[in-house]
Amino acid sequence: MKEHNIKITAAFCSIIVCTFLLMLSGIVNATESIVLRGATLIDGTGAPPLENSVIVIEGNKFSLVGSEKDINIPEGANIIDAQGKYIIPGMMDANIHLFRDVSIEFIARYEDRLELLIAEAAQISLKYGLTTVFDTWGPLQPLMNVRDRINRNEIPGSRLFVAGNIVGLSGPFGRDFNTRASWVAPQRFVTRINAMFEENTGPQLSLLSPEQLRGEIKIYIDRGIDFLKYAVNGHDCKGCSGLPEKLNLAWLLLFTPAAQQVIVEESHRANITVQTHTNTVVALRQAVEAGVDLMQHCALTGEHPIPDSLIQLMLEKNIYCAVQPRTLKRIETESNNEDVFKRSPKSQITRHENQVRLITSGVPLLLATDAGVANPIKTEVEADKEQFDVEHPEMIGEAHFIWFRAMIEKGMSPMQCIVSATRNNAAAYGKLDRIGTVESGKLADLVVLERNPLTDIENIRSISMVIKDGQVVNRESLPLEPILTK
Repeated sequence: MKEHNIKITAAFCSIIVCTFLLMLSGIVNATESIVLRGATLIDGTGAPPLENSVIVIEGNKFSLVGSEKDINIPEGANIIDAQGKYIIPGMMDANIHLFRDVSIEFIARYEDRLELLIAEAAQISLKYGLTTVFDTWGPLQPLMNVRDRINRNEIPGSRLFVAGNIVGLSGPFGRDFNTRASWVAPQRFVTRINAMFEENTGPQLSLLSPEQLRGEIKIYIDRGIDFLKYAVNGHDCKGCSGLPEKLNLAWLLLFTPAAQQVIVEESHRANITVQTHTNTVVALRQAVEAGVDLMQHCALTGEHPIPDSLIQLMLEKNIYCAVQPRTLKRIETESNNEDVFKRSPKSQITRHENQVRLITSGVPLLLATDAGVANPIKTEVEADKEQFDVEHPEMIGEAHFIWFRAMIEKGMSPMQCIVSATRNNAAAYGKLDRIGTVESGKLADLVVLERNPLTDIENIRSISMVIKDGQVVNRESLPLEPILTK
């Protein structure tokens, strides 16, 4: 395992500036009780809304939650009048990428500022009500550095849990994302960037025996990851490898069932959750049979729908499914522009129908967007095609709102949407004892809304206040140091 050298650059000075700005931002450790009174509470458990609620926050936790008539407000508390407003738990995204661009130009431009970009994305997420995010692919050491700074309250940002590399997949300039980079970029640059992402968990692991793989998985878990994600299939990167479409790497199986069992065993032995990247029905079934905790984009199965028997097995094993839905308008846009979006109309419809059936069956679903912060310098294709921006499902700060709209169109109720975005995400990642619902003893994460999200899910946008860890977030100050969003 190679340690990454830390360069003392202008980026370090920028981090110091961020810390100073944080002191000015109004996000400080709470020293007194905070009481929110009078709001209608939607606590994330799925229980009916509680009118005229009182929520008492002591330090960074909820100490009392209930009806105004049942709770005595502590003397000297900072009382926030929330009459006429609505409160939900802090929202979560089960599949986010705080750094996600794999172009040569982008990584070359920002290689020495990765932590600043990650912090910017985490602050945008927090600004729009995502108090917790789970980063499922990215450069591990920079992600852990930002995670730890947020946890130490040095900078604001969504609470961050990280996986680093998707075990079995390449780095950004490898076979799974941007193979063409290795044809034109300097080899030292390509090697350095891929090594930073892969950390010895790349494609070569698929060549190991189960016992050899076990040793490598142990080493990677010891790096400090919060959860593990592995690839059953390759990544959906048509044309990246130069192979014809019929040999798309996204359809290939990377690990045998025995190897997958080792990955799951070692993750659970380390008391972390394990999840998968899949693109086909066969891979989905293997993941379920391996005993994973959750599956990313589980409705994405190409042109072949998920069999009823497999949905039943998901239910029996209580496996959480993260779905990245498109709105009906977006589906139409992508289906009518196959040359741009690289997905067949039939696969778009199959994904939509899979999601409808998962909702109807009762499989526990998660808000998950695959979102990142957009590169302000658009590619030639993006610049020429306005349809890229039509109800875009993968932009941090907007993507989770699009997710709600799409899932309502597919048959979810507003309450089910809120539970998927809060309680279910916490449960899927083994965090429900700490976060996910507004209940006594849990970390004080909540979002105050101006309007009722149960009557119209678009009201989830009407955020007037975000509280994370018992601290009121100064939303207007975020991000502290905009780079991609300035």
